[in-house]
Amino acid sequence: MPAPAKSRIKVTDVKVIPLKVVREVGAIEPAWAIGNKMHVQVGGGSFTEIQTDAGITGIGPGMDPQLAAGVKTYLLGKDPFDIEQHSSALRYFVHGAPYRGTAGADIALWDIIGKASGQPLYKLWGGGRDKVIPYASMVLLGTPEERAALAQKLLSEGWKAIKLRLHHETMKEDLRTVEVVRKAVGDRMTIMVDGNQAQSNGSWQPGVRWDFRRAVETARGLQEMGVYWLEEPLPRYAFDQLAELSKRVEIPISGGENNPRLDEFILMLEKGVYDILQPESMVLDGVTALRKIGVLAELHNKKIVPHHGGGNIGVIAHLHLVASWAHAPFLELLNDPPIGDYRHRFSIMANPPLVDRDGYLAVPQGPGLGVEIDRSLIAT
Repeated sequence: MPAPAKSRIKVTDVKVIPLKVVREVGAIEPAWAIGNKMHVQVGGGSFTEIQTDAGITGIGPGMDPQLAAGVKTYLLGKDPFDIEQHSSALRYFVHGAPYRGTAGADIALWDIIGKASGQPLYKLWGGGRDKVIPYASMVLLGTPEERAALAQKLLSEGWKAIKLRLHHETMKEDLRTVEVVRKAVGDRMTIMVDGNQAQSNGSWQPGVRWDFRRAVETARGLQEMGVYWLEEPLPRYAFDQLAELSKRVEIPISGGENNPRLDEFILMLEKGVYDILQPESMVLDGVTALRKIGVLAELHNKKIVPHHGGGNIGVIAHLHLVASWAHAPFLELLNDPPIGDYRHRFSIMANPPLVDRDGYLAVPQGPGLGVEIDRSLIAT
């Protein structure tokens, strides 16, 4: 019996590469972090690059540069295709903060696997669709009239869905925002709503906090207006209350973006916490873990709509995942123009996909992620 063939691909280097800022766009105040500013740039930030001895290079979101040495020490000389082992080992050996952790390496390894196989990732993950429906995920709280005007503008550009932030002091103001937007767009747009009550892993966070009664009454009010889901209306680990809320209302309850462990999602599903799971690869240290949650959701007859993926390369990884899942109806895309336009974050890519006039985002058809970094932006 012949000996098994040895892999011809080995990791030779891991880098975190900074990118030049082309221009400062401005700053906006996120509804979930009142008093803080989200600064938006064209260019800037960084990306993770993993090189191999086969001349294949994978890219992923930027990690904390201090993690690069530990990731390189572990991956050097290893086969990218052994990604299940790498995902577990990196979670054990290399610890990083959400959005700056080893998700960048995990996604870059998947990019290598796709390129070595000559297939886009969504095909490797099961295929299904070559385009998905993104929803414009708002950042600002805004007034009802301003949000309605923006919703009408997005509708005219082809967008099919929008997610509103509800952080007004009173429930009456929250519901009025949705009422005014619904009146402006009618049934031509799907409307989602986010309470952002699960940002903290404890009991405190900025802005108004909802109690169980407000969550129930808000859910019922939104239900009457045909809202598609109510996202994170209670604290992150209030699993019993969330499960009770889900039983009392018909509107789907969604969440999970800040939950970092697989066992938490297992518990959510066993308790009936959410109807729609929204895991985040940049919190879970990559798409390897996120794919497992997709399988769990399917087995429990739940939908899955991943969180926004950090705004750039992580979004592309999520795009491939959503395209491969029959139970993933939408893709989250942070898009609150003009300052919060999604294209600003996509500017680091030489060939980013763009939302078309019919409201779809095409899945890149090149191997791996199917996108490349704009090399002119690399800081020297």
